Amino acid sequence: MTDTKTENQNGHEAPKSAKPSKQSKASKAAGNRGKQAKRTDVVLPTLGPLGMLRWAWTQLTSMKTALFLLLLLAVAAVPGSLFPQRPANPAIVTQYLKDHADYGPILDKLQMFDVYSSAWFSAVYLLLFISLIGCVVPRAIAHWKSWRSKPPRTPARLSRLPVYGTLVVPAEAGLTASDAAVQAAALLKKRGYRVDLRSAGDLPSVGAEKGYLKELGNLCFHSGLVGVLVSVAVGGLFGYSGQRTLVEGETFVNTLVGYDTFNPGSNFQSGWLAPYSFRLDKFDVRYDRESVKQFGQPLDFTAHVTTKDSPDAPEKQQDVKVNDPLSIGGTNVYLVGNGYAPVVTVRGGDGKIAFQGPVPAIPTDAVYTSTIVIKAPDAKPGQLGFVGFFLPTAEKGANNVAFSADPDPLNAQLNLNSYIGNLGLDKGTPQNVYALDVAKLTQVNGRDKPAGGIVLGAGQSYTLPDGQGSISFDGLKRYVALDVHHNPGQEWALGFALFSLAGLIASLFLTRRRLWVRAGNHEDGRTMVEYGLITRGEDHGGLGAEGKSVRAALAMAWGVPDDGPNEQTKNPQNAIDSTQKDA
Repeated sequence: MTDTKTENQNGHEAPKSAKPSKQSKASKAAGNRGKQAKRTDVVLPTLGPLGMLRWAWTQLTSMKTALFLLLLLAVAAVPGSLFPQRPANPAIVTQYLKDHADYGPILDKLQMFDVYSSAWFSAVYLLLFISLIGCVVPRAIAHWKSWRSKPPRTPARLSRLPVYGTLVVPAEAGLTASDAAVQAAALLKKRGYRVDLRSAGDLPSVGAEKGYLKELGNLCFHSGLVGVLVSVAVGGLFGYSGQRTLVEGETFVNTLVGYDTFNPGSNFQSGWLAPYSFRLDKFDVRYDRESVKQFGQPLDFTAHVTTKDSPDAPEKQQDVKVNDPLSIGGTNVYLVGNGYAPVVTVRGGDGKIAFQGPVPAIPTDAVYTSTIVIKAPDAKPGQLGFVGFFLPTAEKGANNVAFSADPDPLNAQLNLNSYIGNLGLDKGTPQNVYALDVAKLTQVNGRDKPAGGIVLGAGQSYTLPDGQGSISFDGLKRYVALDVHHNPGQEWALGFALFSLAGLIASLFLTRRRLWVRAGNHEDGRTMVEYGLITRGEDHGGLGAEGKSVRAALAMAWGVPDDGPNEQTKNPQNAIDSTQKDA
């Protein structure tokens, strides 16, 4: 055998196994890079407009996107609680813009004062709505098809299922394999399974499945969420709410000017207000006068009203209580507060009446110690204002300071300081009726003034110094604070919420199971029966109990003594994998 040799550049022969030169290594490396470049230089096909839309729709309707949008909606609602909202109180927003002239206009452009009707909040809301619909509709179609389809075919090896068992019916029973399959199908159907009888061949079998309500409950849960979103949107668009303080004897008419404050929906029209009215006839409060520890605590509040559904409708006597609203004209009228309204008369220095009527006082404690503000802009020669407090049952305490000892008006008393000057009402700028800006006013009465403070009992009057006017305490009435709500989507929202809750309960506590029974005839005449069960999702031990119940029912139907569960429990995941391979 001769060695093969090559000749180098100097004419010498070299064995073929000699190491290649650096140049040959470089050329081979370059060739390999060229091959790799050819392998990796793959041009991906373009999706095109339709493909991009399909991809975007797939991303939008994924459950991950729906959860992200739900979290984003919660975050987007945070500015609504940090900044004053224009629909709730435009005056506060105007004052906020004046107080923060540097960054207030920027926030206004970002719609921070109209969060719930802003473009960005509405975009997140609509995207969440579309995402939920996109999640629910395809799943509903797939579930409908699955519901109408037959149970999966019987696996070749039932012994690989998580729960497996066998029964032997003796030859004396005269039960054939076909009869066993038919009777097993009837028994499983009574247990709520949807069955499919496969009687062809020597080994007839039954495929059964139940628990479709679990997935249906999941769909109902998501559909209910969509319904809640729609109902909330309808309420926000077409509903309204308003507040009114009503003194005994006064009448409320459901018009825009009849409200103290009014918060309309985004698309609400004033012409939609129902033409009803009601009058506060009397307000009764019942206090605890028997127990020692709870003495003086309120037991019941009742507002007696006379209602009319329309101007021509007959009057009806009705009551409004706490947590028992008045339903009229498609609205609910809630009793949210109450207090005393002293009836006063203010006269100017010319003796003419500048103000007369009840003035609501704001309670500050359980015994109705109340703050009160009285404004008389028509008084002459100077406008008059009074600030002080009202005591239902006045008593003197330490340092001769008056306080209220009881919430009932046993010794009603007004304690006031008076001011004179321009009250600022002539400019037409809205003011808080329960507050008086005394910065530019001259104080006439007060504890630290020579004239002293004004103390009035029921039926008493006081003349201001220097002929500036007078004030009298003429009587006492009660008033109520009412909230009027109209939400056309409220009942629908409640219904969808209950519907969603029922679906959630069904999806959590129902279990989807599959069961197969296969029978065969032995040579000696016995009928051999085997069964297997598997679950979809978590069952938490219920599958084994179901297997025992099915075994007991089959044994009882065929008169076979149940000598114990001839069952074996395997790894559920391995069983599922193997079953899918068999199927």
